Amino acid sequence: MLGLIVIFFIGQRFYQLARAHEKSKWGFATLGIVSYYASTFIFGLLIGTTLEIVSPGTVAGMSDLVLGLMALPFGVLSTVGLFYLLKHIWEGNSKDVKQQMDPNEN
Repeated sequence: MLGLIVIFFIGQRFYQLARAHEKSKWGFATLGIVSYYASTFIFGLLIGTTLEIVSPGTVAGMSDLVLGLMALPFGVLSTVGLFYLLKHIWEGNSKDVKQQMDPNEN
């Protein structure tokens, strides 16, 4: 249930950002969700590998829920980083386009 709520809010924010900058709404909503899952998976592997190196057998006794909850903040932070990166790039491009259209206006 928690995963569905996170996916909903991620998709919604990326959809609104793409709509505001006249980009592909559903494409970027999907990109946000995929980036969440990919980063959660990658950081889950890194956490699990690190735990096995430091303390062998720890991950074998750990439930999937605990490992998923440990990787959740990394997935959210990576997705937030992508969101603000896209926002910064798109807002910078819109200012450049406006300056090219009317270079005398400051």
